[in-house]
Amino acid sequence: MISQLANKPIEETSEINLEEVKFPDGLERDAIVKQRVNQSFFRATILSSYNLKCCITGISIPDFLVAGHIKPWAKDKTNKLNPHNGICLNNLHDRAFEKGFITITPDYKVKVSKVLNEFENENSVKDLLLKYDNQSIILPDRFLPSKEFLEYHYEQRFQK
Repeated sequence: MISQLANKPIEETSEINLEEVKFPDGLERDAIVKQRVNQSFFRATILSSYNLKCCITGISIPDFLVAGHIKPWAKDKTNKLNPHNGICLNNLHDRAFEKGFITITPDYKVKVSKVLNEFENENSVKDLLLKYDNQSIILPDRFLPSKEFLEYHYEQRFQK
């Protein structure tokens, strides 16, 4: 906080010598985790429906693409694998969608949260998020996103 106010690196505003700090070792442990079964089917269905393109940006690098759920996996047990509950997004826009910074309206337009306006002077926010406000998405060849699910996202997840 002091370094932010002074507009100086923390090394200059604290009395801590970072060269002498001992960082803990990175350790590993075994864990039992739940894994989503048939998620690969959902991903393949969504990505192929969108011809391997993010529905917002059109980016087509498969490693960057996500089959995102409109209505979250944990919120609707009956539509977890329903392709009408999926959209193809790149990692950044998927995260923004999950956190409610962007949504897709029932008329298939991107809506950007007003929360992001406080960052409008940052070129990356303008170029990567704000510029897509009110833009139509690239529609899939099949499995059009459900208007009901899109309305849910707007009402329950989007930061208005």
